[in-house]
Amino acid sequence: MTPSEVTPSATGDDRTTEESVLRLDSGDLLVRRDGPRDAPALLLVHGSATSGRSWDALVPFLTPSHHVIRVDLPGHGRSAEPAGRAYDTSEQARTLGTALDRLGVAHVLAVGHSSGGCAVTALAERRPDLVTALVLVNTGPALDAFIAAEPMPLDPARWPPTDDQIRRFASTGFRAGHPVPQELVDELRGMTHHAVTASMRATTDYLKKQALPDRLAVLGKPLLVVFGDQDRRWRPASAADYRVVPGARVELLPGAGHTPILEEPRRTAALLLDFAETHSAPGADSA
Repeated sequence: MTPSEVTPSATGDDRTTEESVLRLDSGDLLVRRDGPRDAPALLLVHGSATSGRSWDALVPFLTPSHHVIRVDLPGHGRSAEPAGRAYDTSEQARTLGTALDRLGVAHVLAVGHSSGGCAVTALAERRPDLVTALVLVNTGPALDAFIAAEPMPLDPARWPPTDDQIRRFASTGFRAGHPVPQELVDELRGMTHHAVTASMRATTDYLKKQALPDRLAVLGKPLLVVFGDQDRRWRPASAADYRVVPGARVELLPGAGHTPILEEPRRTAALLLDFAETHSAPGADSA
């Protein structure tokens, strides 16, 4: 499927986004659902310091053929901070699995952007029965692929940061010259200092324990890796590290930075849908 063949649908199956709050033991979790409920399910998991809204530009391309499920991870967007304020990646995976069980979804193709790729990998480790295949979008394979940036102190005594501080903090999340969307600025400002720092630290800890390609190689799940070749947070060449995963497909997006789901949604959707044609979860398995 080429990008020109991907046509966005404003409302999927003629329904606007359905939002619901799941009352879980770990805390309230916001879920957004789009597209026909009997279609193959796609789970979209955002990265640190944002929310399910980071997928807004991509969703209309996916809803004509898929049931799209987005979750605001604990402490992000409109989801509550987790019980005990624990942000471990394994706990994020447990929460995602519980949410899908509550929704009656038996199988998903799990898609993660940035640190969301760690969350969906952990979900596949924890619930191999649930995840049929994975797509990682600009998810660094290991800590040695990280591009160190000039640190911007996030002072808890001066929280929340100003718009300008947030834009400087988030600027490397996009290719050079691409504006940081106001929606993303607002999302980060709405988080607590602990949620921002603890969720980022959880990703670092998860990668320290084992690199993603090594984790994925033993899972036996179909894998698509999409990487913008202008990523300023993770070395774009590091995408090749995923080729150790048997059958992995690695795609570089020319001209895209760390967040192609917002920078290049049509081209990103084309790659995802082409992969999903072969590896989508079975449809008609949700309540």
